[in-house]
Parts: sequence; C-alpha cells; structure tokens
Amino acid sequence: MIVASVLVAFVLVFSVGMKTSVIGVSMEPALYNGQEILVNRFVYKLLSPHRGDVVVFLPNGNQNSHYYVKRVVAEPGDTVVIREGILYINDVPYADVELDKIADPGILENQLTLEADEYFVVGDNINNSEDSRSGNIGPVRKDSIIGKVWFHMACAESSMGFME
Repeated sequence: MIVASVLVAFVLVFSVGMKTSVIGVSMEPALYNGQEILVNRFVYKLLSPHRGDVVVFLPNGNQNSHYYVKRVVAEPGDTVVIREGILYINDVPYADVELDKIADPGILENQLTLEADEYFVVGDNINNSEDSRSGNIGPVRKDSIIGKVWFHMACAESSMGFME
C-alpha cells in the first residue's frame, strides 16, 4: 500500500510539475544558486499569476534559453515605474518583499502600463537580477510562464519547504 501511494504521488507530481534549478543569485535570500525547485505547471492553466507569486518562465518564449525564476510584482493593467530607486506599482511603493534601493531602473525610467496577459517580474536580490527591467526581457506574457514555484529542495544555506 505504501509503495503504491509513493508511486501515485511520484506520477502525480511529475505529470503536473517539473523539477529545475535556480541559476544565479537573483532570488536570494528566498532561493539560492543551484537550488532545485519543483514547479506546478498546471495551476496557471486554470488561474492567473498574482503579485507575490514566484514563477518560472522562458524570456520572450525563447525555447533555447534557460528557465528564469522571478517574483511577480505587477499584473495586467498595472502601471510600474522606478523613481529615486523605489519601485512604484499604481503609484504606491512596492512593499510585498524587502527590496534594496534600485540602482538601475532599466526600462522603468518611464512609466509602463502592462497590457492584457503581461506581468512584471523582478528578482528578490533586485540589484543582481536580470528581469523585466531589462530591455531584452521586458514584461513577461502569460504564455511564456511555465508555472509557479511551489516547493524548494534543501541546500546548504536554506531549508526545504513550500513557497507561499
């Protein structure tokens, strides 16, 4: 019975999910370089990403790129801009995650309004992150998002656990 349960759980996790690794330090301290994560590929077929979700995506849908792992900070219809090192969403300072003062606003020097199915994503370690501020990535379309990070494996610097 236990073996059958483990087998069913394994098949279920890997049929709706996938395993990948974090590349780089852009999501520290939440996730670390080389840390393995499990991604729920099914959730965004039913729902849309929300502010605060940690998502895995291919920039501009480029199948030849590695997976990017970033946090959603703005949703379709939101306006985003960086002024004096502070990220503003709909003219309110972003405070869901403790971000350092932002050294390079990138494309957010000027206010940007997200279109339908566009999301603005950044790394938690924002000054060491290639994210939606970069002209070669920009806002991420929903169809480029692979899924939501829902579990991360233990590594030397952190413990194993579920993402909120």
